[in-house]
Amino acid sequence: MYKATMAVTGDETAATGDMPAYQIRTPTTALPQGVVMAASPGTLHSPQQLAEEATRKRELRLMKNREAARECRKKKKEYVKCLENRVAVLENQNKTLIEELKALKDLYCHKTE
Repeated sequence: MYKATMAVTGDETAATGDMPAYQIRTPTTALPQGVVMAASPGTLHSPQQLAEEATRKRELRLMKNREAARECRKKKKEYVKCLENRVAVLENQNKTLIEELKALKDLYCHKTE
């Protein structure tokens, strides 16, 4: 007699017992409609192993997320620094152009007098 319970709901998976390869059974528990139970001998683990695997996957996902967030903050800092440098260059350019405009106005005003 084969005994198996495997429920797949969203991203959670729970399985116990032994079952022939890829046998599909209808749900015997209060699972949502449309959830099918299936198992293969290579994927059956104890609930403790599944919990450890879920914990390991969660930690790996969190670690990757932290690294991605760190990289994002680094890129944002570089972007802001680049914008600040551009602002400084444009302010200097604007100051130079204003001075040149004043000089040309003074020159033009003195010529007409």
